[in-house]
Amino acid sequence: MEAIAANRKEQNRKKGMRLSILVHILLIILALIPLMTYPDPPPGQEGILVNLGLPDQGQGDENAGPAEPEQAEEVTPEEETAPEEVVEETIPETKPEPVKEKEKEVVKTEDPDVIALKKKKAQEEARKKADAEAKKKAEDEAKRKAQEEARKKAEADAKKKAEADALKDQIGGLFGDGKGKGNTGTSGNQGDPNGDPNSDNLEGISKGSGNVGGGLGNRGVRNAPAVSENSQQAGTVVVSVCVDIDGNVVSAEYTQRGSTTGNSQLKNAAIRNARQWTFSKGSQEKQCGTITYKFKVQ
Repeated sequence: MEAIAANRKEQNRKKGMRLSILVHILLIILALIPLMTYPDPPPGQEGILVNLGLPDQGQGDENAGPAEPEQAEEVTPEEETAPEEVVEETIPETKPEPVKEKEKEVVKTEDPDVIALKKKKAQEEARKKADAEAKKKAEDEAKRKAQEEARKKAEADAKKKAEADALKDQIGGLFGDGKGKGNTGTSGNQGDPNGDPNSDNLEGISKGSGNVGGGLGNRGVRNAPAVSENSQQAGTVVVSVCVDIDGNVVSAEYTQRGSTTGNSQLKNAAIRNARQWTFSKGSQEKQCGTITYKFKVQ
């Protein structure tokens, strides 16, 4: 077995050497191929292109053609001694263009005295305008004050006259004389002996009726006493009330929401009356709502 293994190993080594030599030969051939070829056409010579012409002459955009080789010409003695004809070139005379004179700029200047006069005139007009506006404003203010004083005087006179007429009517009513108030057909003032002579109400009783609202709308009313007050006042008073399960009023308070008067006599009368109300029995331990009183002088 060892001999067979050694023989195989030797064969593999030989195969590897042959393969390695073959690969190296191919690489060498590939490296030599560029050296064995010749470029067609051959590469040109390197250098710098220079324009054709003379070193101390030249003008324009066109290139000169290639220089022709100079040919030696035979010169005869006559040609050498013959003087060259000089051709005089005549240059046409050009007349110089007339130089246009620049237009002179005219600068207008005003007399300082004229400027000062205009300035003084403008200031005078502005002063007169300001004085006129101030005078008009003062006149308007004086007129307004006069009207205000006249109005105050007229109001004071009217007030004095009204007081005098009222006093006259009172005095005349005591003695059966005077205009007075009332509809009885006789002289004097009709009304309450304990009332105010300046009041327009002839009777001093304010009566009102209550309307149930809010959360008590579904409760029946068993007792709703009438309310009256000798206050000679009119207006609407809203009382917030709470009722127990048996229908008795357990609390009554004045509320501003919906009320049109804050008279203490009307408020107290409404609260006293609301506590006397009774409602039908309900299913809730406590139910709250409102009672609205509208007082009218009768």
